[in-house]
Amino acid sequence: MVATDKASLGQMGEQVACDFLQSMGHRILDRNWRGSHLELDIVSEGPDGVHFVEVKSRKVPSSTTIIDQVNALKRKRVTSAAVKYLNKHKIDGSEVFFDVVSVLFDGDETRVQYYPQAWIPLHT
Repeated sequence: MVATDKASLGQMGEQVACDFLQSMGHRILDRNWRGSHLELDIVSEGPDGVHFVEVKSRKVPSSTTIIDQVNALKRKRVTSAAVKYLNKHKIDGSEVFFDVVSVLFDGDETRVQYYPQAWIPLHT
């Protein structure tokens, strides 16, 4: 897989992440869902509940870490989008999880790292 730009790299990473999640028994509910200015990369339903999955795709060499890429502002935006999604789709009573999938393209090799429950939003 060779991505020519950031957008195609992101699309390829999201497909790899979807395939990975499905191999774990998830059903993909939505991809690139938008609620006004907010976006969710992947929404899936796993055996344990609804997962809002942020996908980070990179090529080697990469100097950024997942922690750098999914910072407090990003987590807040994904959490806000998830609340909109849950309300719009009238999903109530399900467990909700915020996960991150990192996809690293290294020539012909693709490495996937899964961070289930990467954060738990705090309600104030």
